[in-house]
Amino acid sequence: MSREAIFEASLGFFLTPIKKFLDDRTVTEIMVNGHSEIYVERRGKLEHTDAQFVSEDALLTAVHNVAQYVGREIDDNRPVLDARLPDGSRVHAVIPPSARRGTYLTIRKFSRDVMNLDELVRLGSISESAREFLEICVRLHKNIIVAGGTGTGKTSLLNALSTAVPEEERIVVIEDSSELRLKQPHTLYLEAQQADTYGRGGLSIRQLFVASLRMRPDRIIVGEVRGGEALDMIQSMISGHAGSLTTVHASTPRDALVRLETLSLMSDVEIPVYVARAQVASAIQIIVQLSRFSEDGSRRITRVTEACGLDKDNYTFRDLFLLKMQGKTRDGQIIADLRPTGALPTFATEAYDQGMQDRIRLTADLWQRS
Repeated sequence: MSREAIFEASLGFFLTPIKKFLDDRTVTEIMVNGHSEIYVERRGKLEHTDAQFVSEDALLTAVHNVAQYVGREIDDNRPVLDARLPDGSRVHAVIPPSARRGTYLTIRKFSRDVMNLDELVRLGSISESAREFLEICVRLHKNIIVAGGTGTGKTSLLNALSTAVPEEERIVVIEDSSELRLKQPHTLYLEAQQADTYGRGGLSIRQLFVASLRMRPDRIIVGEVRGGEALDMIQSMISGHAGSLTTVHASTPRDALVRLETLSLMSDVEIPVYVARAQVASAIQIIVQLSRFSEDGSRRITRVTEACGLDKDNYTFRDLFLLKMQGKTRDGQIIADLRPTGALPTFATEAYDQGMQDRIRLTADLWQRS
């Protein structure tokens, strides 16, 4: 029996109280708030369950078992764990005393099906015309940021956008915990590593990003930017590594760029604020904004926005697509359409210039010949 199979069997045993939710494909997230209180997210809405762990010790043992599976540690000195289950589901745990009500365990389930843009169109998350536009932007090597709050589907959209990357490109994927699954054969996956008790063996996303630049990538995809690696990513975008894709926690396109600017200033390289702002403005071309609607639990793209540089010291933007609300169905589902605003991107001639006219079917109004 392989080591992987042994861990998978032991994890299945320790996570028995929530196994039915792990196996339920309609459940997307499991939230354990101490051993006796468990919620799940189903179709975008939270549900309280009657499931429980036998005791706090049983829950804590399960968390330690997950940590052992990924070769990480969680203890009083490091009370937070980011890990994954054998099926790829993302795990986040916090233990006492940092967690005041007992051990907290959150599992974002890993979809067995790779979500593509066609599937997002079917679900109503994106329109046909917006899909075509974003596919062309990916092929034009535009630097694209997927922005949104927690649970809005940023990683799923990032994975879907990656399907537009040509198969002949060499892609490097960098993540804190591996979630993305690309269909392209020439894809290299890098995962951050936590240091051991003595501070050895740790590898941050920033260190992996610097290493990736020496691997001759055609395209770099970062699962989420959350620290000083933002500066390295921004500088690589403006120095020959265009076409990067990443996600960031932000509620608006402006907030997305402000957050990248702030994260850039968190690196150990001291740069003035105006330099960080100018680099962010120069690097990012497209922001895809996501939102989750509590009325029906749906996750939708609310706008596709072009970042147009700086006007004096302020970021400027141009909305290319906006979500138009049209009402609700009888069963409470939101009816909305992501429509072009009529504005042209500043790179409107590039699709024709690079011979992509055969890909233009629904977005002819957004592209121009030179």
